[in-house]
Amino acid sequence: NVRIFILYAIVTFTLLFRVSVGSETVNGEVLKHQAAKPSVRIHLPREIKIKGQTLSIGQIAVVRGDKALVAKSNEIVLGRFSMPGQEIVIDRSTILSRLACNGIDASKITLTGAEKIMVKRQQKVIEGREFVDIARSFLMKNPPAGSICSVNPMVIPKDLFVSETSKDIKLVPCMIENTSKSCATVQIAVFTDGERIGTREVTLRLKYNCRRAITLVELDAGQILSPETIKIEKIASNYPEPPNWSVPYGFVTRRLIDANTVIQPGMISAVKPEVLLERNKTVLIRFEKPGFLVTAVGKTMQKGSLGEYIKVRNIDSQRIILAKVKEDGTVEPVF
Repeated sequence: NVRIFILYAIVTFTLLFRVSVGSETVNGEVLKHQAAKPSVRIHLPREIKIKGQTLSIGQIAVVRGDKALVAKSNEIVLGRFSMPGQEIVIDRSTILSRLACNGIDASKITLTGAEKIMVKRQQKVIEGREFVDIARSFLMKNPPAGSICSVNPMVIPKDLFVSETSKDIKLVPCMIENTSKSCATVQIAVFTDGERIGTREVTLRLKYNCRRAITLVELDAGQILSPETIKIEKIASNYPEPPNWSVPYGFVTRRLIDANTVIQPGMISAVKPEVLLERNKTVLIRFEKPGFLVTAVGKTMQKGSLGEYIKVRNIDSQRIILAKVKEDGTVEPVF
């Protein structure tokens, strides 16, 4: 009986040992080892930059495991960039969904790393402020009119994204015709490797260096302007100074002007020259060209100052002609 008991114990122990091999005990329960299944481990970074427009799992994550599944997973497309500067967020559920759509069971996948990935495209950025600086510099060197004292953008243009592989980047500004003197528009073309890839327009508000005359005291009609009665002040204006503007010394006021008043063209007039010829006065009509001189006697039909055109009657022919008053008191006929 002892021998039989010992033999029975040995057989039982052997059977139990064989069963325990390839099994694990969890919370007191025995779990049988199953045959190892092909699997993939995918590690997700928090943020990544990629080349090109199309996103695939192989571009945004580190994939390890069964070679066949890794190769298949790497090629699975997750989306594509639709516009420059776009950022795309990919979460774990999206990745698992795309894997399932391509026949890879979620039970074969182990995800590690971040819960979401921020995916950006590898690009260089030409910021809107850079376009403004180029437009401002170009405009100061090529002012549309007058003396510009300040240039400010009305709107900051959008950034422009350029591929990081681009080496030769050129920004070429040119002026766009604008009827307004208070603003100007500069167009900037962007070339990469000799190819034009985009443009930006910058509209700038202009300020000009100008002068203006201001009365120092109250002026009656008929007073002559002088350094004692007016001052010249420099200002920044929205419009350029008229090309014929000059300090109005020697001009005469046409009406009463209060002190501290900016003088406008309609408030003053030039001093009229003294009358050289009175009406109904005998005058010499003189027409002279190189090697040629014709004279006649006439009678003025109206007053005339130096440089003015008046009507004169030729006494011999009684014809009325138009003539210009000369410095010496003669008149020159106009034909």
